[in-house]
Amino acid sequence: MSNISVIIPVYNEANTIFSFLLYLQKMNSNNIREFLVIDGGSDDGTQKIVSDFSKKNEKFKRIDSKKGRATQMNLGAKKSSGDILYFLHADSLPPKKYDEFIMKAIIDGVKSGCFRMKFDSSNLILKIAGWLTQLNWKSCRGGDQSLFVEKKLFLKIGGYNEEFLVYEDNELIYKLYKYSKFKVIQKWLKTSARRYNSNGVCRLQIHFGIIHLKKYFGATPKNLESYYLKHIK
Repeated sequence: MSNISVIIPVYNEANTIFSFLLYLQKMNSNNIREFLVIDGGSDDGTQKIVSDFSKKNEKFKRIDSKKGRATQMNLGAKKSSGDILYFLHADSLPPKKYDEFIMKAIIDGVKSGCFRMKFDSSNLILKIAGWLTQLNWKSCRGGDQSLFVEKKLFLKIGGYNEEFLVYEDNELIYKLYKYSKFKVIQKWLKTSARRYNSNGVCRLQIHFGIIHLKKYFGATPKNLESYYLKHIK
């Protein structure tokens, strides 16, 4: 039975969204009920590309939303019809048979989890960062690894906190570690290093580290957003 709703928040992804959707479509994943592309108000042509693609592929649907990844993903969850939610960033490519790996984890009693991740880069620091994602530690988690979660559990813990315009993935994942058995599926997901390319690898890693420390010491969602907008492109 097709039981997974894939939820993809997007904003101005016109350069890569077609190839990304085509990658997912070619998977021909039997366990996927639908692909919900939640657009946060793109103005670069993303909306038309997704709409045209969905006309030829019935499993794909574009849904308009207010901007903000937490808001977009919550709307996707609300509109979904699957029992399992799979949140996937538009610059992350899941492994082949990813739906089968997710379903096996669910059958084994896992309520939430992700894949280990590697960057499309040969940079040594990013290779190490990717290697660390195979460890089942909260500090090694992030939204680029994608996230699957039973819909009942997602709703029970309140979904994404829409006050967070950054750090929303970590805030939710940390709650999932408290409420469920979290699993890191040991298959590689590949994600784009584009933010590191535009910001500098060391510089961006330092800023991400500071954001984590700020949150640990009690920074508000607004404080984190202000820091992010000031220092990260």
